[in-house]
Amino acid sequence: MPGMVVFGRRWGIASDDLVFPGSFELLLRVVWWIGTVVLFAHHKGHFGCSGGGVLHSYLVGLLAVLGLIILSLCAIVYVSAQGTIVNPGRRRAMPALVYLRALLYVPELVWACLGAVWVSSDSRGCDPATVGAVITAVVTSWVILMFTGLGVVFVFDPMGSPRPQPGPVEPLGVRDMESGGGTQFLSTARSLATRVWECRLRLLCCCLPQDESHRAAFSSISQLFSDFFSDTDLVPSDVAAGLALLHQEQDKMERSRDPEDVVSHSPSSPIEQDLQTELEKAAHCMQFAAAAYGWPLYVYSNLFTAPCKLSGDCCRSRGAEYDIVGGDHLGCHFSSILQTTGLQYRDFIYVSFHNQIYEIPFFVALDHKREAVLVAVRGTLSLKDVLTDLSAECENLQVEGVSGACYAHKGMCQAAGYIYKKLINDGILSQAFSIAPEYKLVVTGHSLGAGTAALLAILLRSSYPTLRCYSFSPPGGLLSKALADYSKDFIVSVVLGKDLVPRLSIPNMEDLKRRILKIVTNCNKPKYRILLRGCWYELFGGDPDDFPTEMESRREEQLGQPLLGEESLVIRHTSSYQSLASDDSPAHAAAHLPLFPPGRILHITEDGPRRRSCFSQVRYRADWSSEMAFRSILISPRMLVDHMPDAVLRALNSLCSDGPFSLCPSSSSDNPHSSM
Repeated sequence: MPGMVVFGRRWGIASDDLVFPGSFELLLRVVWWIGTVVLFAHHKGHFGCSGGGVLHSYLVGLLAVLGLIILSLCAIVYVSAQGTIVNPGRRRAMPALVYLRALLYVPELVWACLGAVWVSSDSRGCDPATVGAVITAVVTSWVILMFTGLGVVFVFDPMGSPRPQPGPVEPLGVRDMESGGGTQFLSTARSLATRVWECRLRLLCCCLPQDESHRAAFSSISQLFSDFFSDTDLVPSDVAAGLALLHQEQDKMERSRDPEDVVSHSPSSPIEQDLQTELEKAAHCMQFAAAAYGWPLYVYSNLFTAPCKLSGDCCRSRGAEYDIVGGDHLGCHFSSILQTTGLQYRDFIYVSFHNQIYEIPFFVALDHKREAVLVAVRGTLSLKDVLTDLSAECENLQVEGVSGACYAHKGMCQAAGYIYKKLINDGILSQAFSIAPEYKLVVTGHSLGAGTAALLAILLRSSYPTLRCYSFSPPGGLLSKALADYSKDFIVSVVLGKDLVPRLSIPNMEDLKRRILKIVTNCNKPKYRILLRGCWYELFGGDPDDFPTEMESRREEQLGQPLLGEESLVIRHTSSYQSLASDDSPAHAAAHLPLFPPGRILHITEDGPRRRSCFSQVRYRADWSSEMAFRSILISPRMLVDHMPDAVLRALNSLCSDGPFSLCPSSSSDNPHSSM
């Protein structure tokens, strides 16, 4: 539901968000009250020390204040637990209770000061245990006041000025915000939202230089964020509840789906041979893509052995032995690359750890095992990389011989252009092929590095027709349809499980937002129960919950409009917003241009039961998949874990070592034979 309006402004917290913080404070206050009663009863109301009278008044007043606070918290927790997310009628009393609770901070502050004064001046001669108890009470009061202040800052909404009341509403309360004064108001609101997001980005990236490129990135990213959040009125807990419900709904649909028929193939069939070959090549290239992350990933993957292996090399100077640029003064990054790849110093042509926005680290090496000149691009490892990731608007990328619209992710397109200029203009590839002219060119990377590597491969394709690219966990919003189809001849993308990033694009995020709106609108359970059930389901599993609708007697077409509680969850209708009753993805009709992952997609999934013990061995299954299988975001605890480079490498190594492979070729994909 929309944020609660108190003290003349809207806050980033709803009236049903106070169940858990209120319950926690209530428990603390009850324990505190009981302890104070015990202390008072122990002295039987008589205190023989010099400040006994003040202490007596302090304890009596403290009991009274705590009693009032406990009663107010009980009311807040009870009222906050009523109603549903979009129908908060039973929580109408919440603003008054919040005012009452805020008013009780005044006597609590006064009593905390009184206790501090007594401890500092009038506690001489009193029982040390009593003095310690009063000190504990005073400290607790100040800690609660401090955390309350931090909480107020946390839920403060810079755009929280109350919106002007709309005029007469349409049936079911949809506001006409696109005409007259509504248009002017929305324009002002969008401008304010953009400025707020830009300030947030500047604060988050305060350690970065505020040059022109960073300012331009901040501006474009803040515009993207403000546009995405401008047509809904949800607080973060609403989104969390929607994700919990959506995860269970997706699992329910997955369980009800008929098992896919797996067509068996003989080990010598062309389809299986092609897939086995690509898996072996991908597993080999993934070592280089992981090595590009340098020492952080190497240490993370080898917690016990990495420090010992790197300690002897990190501080040794080898500036004359290889061409290395920027960011590795101690040599730890390069030493970890050597350990991960197994190459020698002489095998590296160029290594760059220079990192700026749109300029990411990469290295060029001779891979004698596969007879390849290999270019490995690093994935996201810094705030500058995050800004490159978030520069997600489209940029034209004209490629000779490709018909149709050619555009790509702006940040990665510029990063690929930076590396392309280095490789060509600085003669790095010419130097490599002068050493090994018979070798082929291979480009690889993971995550941000995967998207950049794919675009780099497209740029280099005309000069190196036999080029191959292995893109691990690439972003879903990378290439236009024409470029994605063109790249299938020389790019293989590897996606593990329910990885979020290959499904991440602006149209897919709009689709996720629409689905969250629909599911929280139709659920008749209070938010605290949704969140509790969601946490239990994520931790311990079980059967997905059922989702009864808010008003089961409503006509289906009525559910196509947003429900009204105190306000609508939909502020205005944009091109990304469709009927809540529709299950069609908005990606095809949205204002944002559709983008797709690169190349042929090799999808790796876990084979066996969905939930398993921590010590059971995981078996994987690989199949060719279509890019259309990644047009919707899947909610899962593994949506981030499956993106980690060590998890991808482990899955590929498992597939290559287990044998025979568990394979399922897709009839919708091309499977031409290729060689590295």
